[in-house]
Amino acid sequence: MLTRWVDPTPFIPHNEQLRAERCELILKMQADGLAKRLEHARAKTAVIGISGGLDSCLALLVAVRAMKQLGRPTTDVLAVTMPCFGTTKRTRSNAEILCDELHVSFTEIDIAATVHSHFRDIGQDESVLDVTYENGQARVRTLELMDTANRTGGLVVGTGDLSELALGWATYNGDHMSMYGVNASVPKTLVKALVGWHAKRLGEQNPRIQAVLLDILDTPISPELLPVGADGELVQRTEETLGKYDLHDFALYHMLRGGYGPERIFEMARLAWPELEPDYIRTTLTTFYRRFFSQQFKRSCLPDGPKVGSVA
Repeated sequence: MLTRWVDPTPFIPHNEQLRAERCELILKMQADGLAKRLEHARAKTAVIGISGGLDSCLALLVAVRAMKQLGRPTTDVLAVTMPCFGTTKRTRSNAEILCDELHVSFTEIDIAATVHSHFRDIGQDESVLDVTYENGQARVRTLELMDTANRTGGLVVGTGDLSELALGWATYNGDHMSMYGVNASVPKTLVKALVGWHAKRLGEQNPRIQAVLLDILDTPISPELLPVGADGELVQRTEETLGKYDLHDFALYHMLRGGYGPERIFEMARLAWPELEPDYIRTTLTTFYRRFFSQQFKRSCLPDGPKVGSVA
């Protein structure tokens, strides 16, 4: 029986100085990789689908850093927001404020009409909120981004993170696909830490950026693919479906880095989170293993991306 202390967040250093150094190093690796790809492809723009969520927020910050490293204007980053049935005013507003403060190019493409047309084409009943209903929107968004990149002589910067790839929580040939995925080896817990670090670093010069980054951190994680509630708020929360990302990242780290089996990881997780019910931990870890192995086909077909850690 294990009795030692177990770190609940193995991807994130607890020492504040070490965490800041790690975040700076990761940002540099992400930006270096993207800058080299932009330069090699002679891309005129870096096109990013910006949702007001964590992943696209981090990708946008990386793209801005990459443009600065190349000596190019930040307006060469083209951020595209694509509201549809599940978009909330909160995320839409945060996306626009962040783009404005970072001085990137910003455009909105309302995809609702295209999605309605697509559903008619394939005979999808819009009252059936199934996987087709959700994935259809994600694939239309990717279509808009890819063709916008073609039109502007650019490339699409992927936003999906390592945790989503591990769980297969991405639409195949939707948000799963891009021309360079800057977050592909950054787990969700580390994405949060990086955005928090940016909030502190940038907030020293610009309190408005700090405020919007902190609000993005406080927003429930959601793909925003199901219609909003009558009050205009989210009804779809990822961690209510999958379980806490902290647990998924914990399992991912110890399975790949330590080679530990499910029962050992379960016992370690109980020590790391004594406040969680064992049944909840077991259910979440079961979801992790089921999805990790069943969704391998998505990881077999991925765009390039930088490797920024020991688990990727």
